Amino acid sequence: MTNKRYITQEDIKHSCLDIVQQMYKDDWRPDFIVGVTRGGLWPAMMLSHYLGIKMYTLDVRMRDGDEKEHCEWLINEATCGTNILIIDDINDTGETFTWIRNDWGVLENNLRFAALVDNLPSQFDLDYSSIEINKAENPEWIVFPYEEWW
Repeated sequence: MTNKRYITQEDIKHSCLDIVQQMYKDDWRPDFIVGVTRGGLWPAMMLSHYLGIKMYTLDVRMRDGDEKEHCEWLINEATCGTNILIIDDINDTGETFTWIRNDWGVLENNLRFAALVDNLPSQFDLDYSSIEINKAENPEWIVFPYEEWW
């Protein structure tokens, strides 16, 4: 049986602030934030409010319906040098972030990736994260506040 680890609203708040501090330490600021549906929308909205920066969404769901939105205008913005932070709630296997990076084909310093929770064995190395887990050593299911009702 897999253990459950509950992430609270306070954990999300502290994780968002931690990510902001990491960006400031790097002297890097996004021009806008992109939240990956569904789990990335809450932290993207919070960061948007904290930083006073516009937020957009990108529908990339590897698990829930295998939807992958190719968003040409976001790719064009990234290609033109706009600083973009892409955020999700968890970087589990890295598949979502890898798909976005490959779809966008943009590897310049203006595109950064963040997640509240980073599974260390993931195939994708994040720029920013706050909570680190290792599912290879300690299999656990992460439960966010917006998932508790079901």
